Amino acid sequence: MPLLLRTIARRAAPVLRGHTVAQRAHISGKPAKGTVGPVETVVGIGMFSMAILAPSGWILAHLEDYKKKD
Repeated sequence: MPLLLRTIARRAAPVLRGHTVAQRAHISGKPAKGTVGPVETVVGIGMFSMAILAPSGWILAHLEDYKKKD
């Protein structure tokens, strides 16, 4: 590596690195405090599905209304 490039890389390296913050995940090896039953699981998945699919379905069902120009 040429001397000029090596000098530039050495001076820029601390600037490019910045301040690194060590983030650690708080992972626990213990079992869950409470169990989630099958009914709660079905309700939770159903609510997430409705939250994602309902707005899309509404737009698709009323697509012709959106195409009309007043």
